[in-house]
Amino acid sequence: MQKIYSLFILALILQSCAFQPIRRSKNITYISDQNESELPAKDLNVFAPRKGEGLPVLIFIHGGSWNKGKKEIYDFLGSRLARRKVVTVIIDYPLAPDYQVPAMEKASALAVKWVFENISKYGGDPDQIYISGHSAGGHLAALVAIKEEAFQKLGLENPLKGAILNDPAGLDWFWFLSEMKGRPNGTENYDAFTDDPEVWKAYSPIYYLEGSEIPILILEGEETYPGIRLTVERFRRAAEQKGINLTYSFYPKTKHIPMITQFFWTWSKGYEDVLDFINSQSSLRTSSSGVSTGK
Repeated sequence: MQKIYSLFILALILQSCAFQPIRRSKNITYISDQNESELPAKDLNVFAPRKGEGLPVLIFIHGGSWNKGKKEIYDFLGSRLARRKVVTVIIDYPLAPDYQVPAMEKASALAVKWVFENISKYGGDPDQIYISGHSAGGHLAALVAIKEEAFQKLGLENPLKGAILNDPAGLDWFWFLSEMKGRPNGTENYDAFTDDPEVWKAYSPIYYLEGSEIPILILEGEETYPGIRLTVERFRRAAEQKGINLTYSFYPKTKHIPMITQFFWTWSKGYEDVLDFINSQSSLRTSSSGVSTGK
């Protein structure tokens, strides 16, 4: 009897989301060496359930102060979301000091274009694409989601259905870098943003809020960096004034790095927030898409 019981429990575990089979398609080129954008070649990784189609899609942009980081660090995030039936795309993008934010914005938009045109091959629905990022990646995700210029240059209507900004930096870097002028470490982000205030403003998402933006979710740690805390507050106030559909989730006693490392744990609040947001915004509800919140 004990043996039968043990086998029953093992069968239940193997059916859980933690063991669902997924496929990992890595180092797919979305910017080639021969491109007209003067950008370096860049790749992305796709994580998808082995079975399923018409699933929601999440594009994730890594952080690292715009000058470091790589997609491979976030394999855990792609795998865990794929097991929850969310096709997940994790990208690399040009980094400072060799490239600045205009190139990063362009690369991020090209990644969205690639996903829109190709994700159905991996079971994803091109009409249900969400974008996310942590820290500097949150800035780029917000920029692409809100500022239409990059898509207009590609001849593409913005296909994104929502943006998930995890402890995002740079939402109002014009204000922040202006405030930091003359202070210690005040030039810390000049390698990405240059020393030109016009560039700071042109690549701060807050100045493109018009009131018709796609829904946005912001996750913020209570003990994050002051620059993030202050600029998130400014962004939230501006979004409220514009009547934008913005959801805010507060993480008590949480620092900046743990806001992303929490996703190592399958049942973290982060996954609950992300999946609830996708389910609430997507026309493919849990009953039809199979998206699991883990509840």
